[in-house]
Amino acid sequence: MKATIFCPDLVADSDGREVGNGKLGDVNSRVWRIALIAIGLIAVIIGGVFAGQGMNLIPGSFMTGNRMWLSIGLIVAGVGVILVVLGLRLPKSGRPSK
Repeated sequence: MKATIFCPDLVADSDGREVGNGKLGDVNSRVWRIALIAIGLIAVIIGGVFAGQGMNLIPGSFMTGNRMWLSIGLIVAGVGVILVVLGLRLPKSGRPSK
């Protein structure tokens, strides 16, 4: 006889396989959304600091006034914005929207 593990978002047997009507897709979707948004926000902040130093707005670093860091900062911030948008556009339930 196999033991069954019940969790609010996952129903699995003792081997870790999903059984019944578990919501494994819901958990994964939620985790991916949060991860994309968090990583995107961190990238926007870091890119903003790099761009600010490259534009000589934030003094006190070897990057201050160097246009290369302005370019790198804008690219990193742009990637961060894309990640945030992707995280916000993922379906909330893990199922395709109708």
